[in-house]
Amino acid sequence: MANVDGSWNTVAKTPMGDQAAVLTVSSNGDSFTGTFSGAMGNTEVKDGKVDGDRLTFAIDITVPMPMTLTGDVTVDGDSMNGTVTAGAFGAFPLTGTRA
Repeated sequence: MANVDGSWNTVAKTPMGDQAAVLTVSSNGDSFTGTFSGAMGNTEVKDGKVDGDRLTFAIDITVPMPMTLTGDVTVDGDSMNGTVTAGAFGAFPLTGTRA
């Protein structure tokens, strides 16, 4: 299993521009808890799942409008790459480096 725990400096490439946030991950077996904190606010990770080096999760945001985002990233050492999906708005690239 990959070492996924810690704080990650992430950037999502969205139509509103690059959105930076810190994702914290605390794994426990095949699940994880954490927070997602950035300019758009702070929120708890929901449904955090760990599958080897892959993380999937959901976060509820209120800015710019209330919606649930879903993330799917793969950790490779001190970097992560994947996508964040914003419902009908589609999926956007999400990258991160270990803080």
